[in-house]
Amino acid sequence: MDLRSLDMNLLLPLHALLEERSVSRAAQRLSLSQPALSASLAKLRRLFGDELLVRHGNAYELSPLAVSLRERTWAAVQTMDRLFSAQAEFDPATSDRDFRILGADYAFRIAGREISLAVSAAAPHARLTFETLTWETLEAAPESLRDCDGMILPHGFVGSDRYLDVLEDRWVVVAWEHNEELGEALTEQDLARLPWVLAMNRATQFTPAVRQMQTLGIEPRVEVVTPSFATLPALVAGTQRLGLLQERLALAVQSLHGLRILDFPVPVPPIKDAFWWNGIYDSDPGHQWLRSVLAEVATTFAVMPGDGG
Repeated sequence: MDLRSLDMNLLLPLHALLEERSVSRAAQRLSLSQPALSASLAKLRRLFGDELLVRHGNAYELSPLAVSLRERTWAAVQTMDRLFSAQAEFDPATSDRDFRILGADYAFRIAGREISLAVSAAAPHARLTFETLTWETLEAAPESLRDCDGMILPHGFVGSDRYLDVLEDRWVVVAWEHNEELGEALTEQDLARLPWVLAMNRATQFTPAVRQMQTLGIEPRVEVVTPSFATLPALVAGTQRLGLLQERLALAVQSLHGLRILDFPVPVPPIKDAFWWNGIYDSDPGHQWLRSVLAEVATTFAVMPGDGG
């Protein structure tokens, strides 16, 4: 498609219409008249060959195409905002920039507070948006790095040489504290015998600890799969299940869910989460400042949980 033939003024109306699902609310949001938004909607319908907003009774619902466009439209608006708000210099004391970081819930649960406090202390008018990664965004990395300031992910997910190590951790096994199927220590036989709760258990998304077990001939009997590490402890509590969790997170939720934290009986590689970004931001002063903040925060997590830190 020839971009020169597109009316770029339709991007903001499209974004507002998909978010609000209402011509009147979208018009109010953009400080435009309702007839003006109706005209934009008509142009968008012709452009996409789709109704986009489908009336059901007194309300509108998104068409299947509109649903697929919503996230991409939001990302396009964010990209344009960052493009046209770029400055030759960056003053954190006065900037109102919106920094958008994608990642897994684990990274935000462990490091989010420290990152947000560090950003707010130096840039009180800036906004920090933490957004949980979807499977689709993760599988599209590193291309999806163009649409955000960066991602916090373990090594091995993003094929980029631009990264900053943020935190280290180790894998542990969690079990309900009243699980009578376990002895004092976890054994290799326990790994194969007892049921499991696993997060990120897909062909293209898996934890190194699971792969290490499989390499040693131990195939975990997966009873429950969850998309979130944050929900895993509750799915272990009150059952005979084992769960695979990062030690920092396990320590944070241990008492809440009545869990035991057990060492792996087989060696597994450590976790190294890093902040990954696209090269288009290398010379961006605001992005350079953000990376310096993350580098300072990383010193907080330089010591592994069981090493006296």
